[in-house]
Formats: sequence, structure tokens, C-alpha cells
Amino acid sequence: MYTIQANASGTRTIEVTESNLQTIKKYSLLMQIADSTGNISVEALDKLRFTVRSLIASQEEDSKALLELCLVLYNDNMKPLGLGNLIECYNNWERTTAAPAEEQTEE
Repeated sequence: MYTIQANASGTRTIEVTESNLQTIKKYSLLMQIADSTGNISVEALDKLRFTVRSLIASQEEDSKALLELCLVLYNDNMKPLGLGNLIECYNNWERTTAAPAEEQTEE
């Protein structure tokens, strides 16, 4: 489990699970979420929320993983800063999970 900071003062946090990060990766949800300057805005957060909602609505299979991700994205404390920290957490997680796979292929 990972904890991301949701506000600038550090008094609010949001818990992110390994399953949440795997869901983000499966659906490539964070691709091109930041604007051209790298800023995360309220509009970007709303876009991500709407994307997840439409994925849930269009799926015929079990969407439990997406619903669990909604608990993170629709958390009362989730703001653009929190989304930026989620992206950073995801990038760190992806690097650490990719590194062992690279070591295995080299051997």
C-alpha cells in the first residue's frame, strides 16, 4: 500500500493499493493527463474521473478494479496536487516493477 499526499500542508493523505496502480497501467489512464507545460489541473482530474466512469459503464465484465480506483479518484481530499502525487507514485511503482523484469531477462 502506498500513501500519497493530497494537500500542500501534508495533513491529508490518500491510500493507493497495488491493485489501483495495476488498474491504472492496464487501462493507460495517466497517459497525456498533464497539459503541455506539465501542470495538473482540476480539468485533468475531472477528465480522468469521467474516463473511469465511462469505462465502468461500457464494460460487460467485472469492473471491481475500476470501482476500487474510484475510491481513490473520488476521495474528498483528491485535488490536482493529489493527482500529481498519484502520477509520481505510479511512475515510481512502474520503475520498481520494471527493474526486476529487466534483471531476469539479462540472466
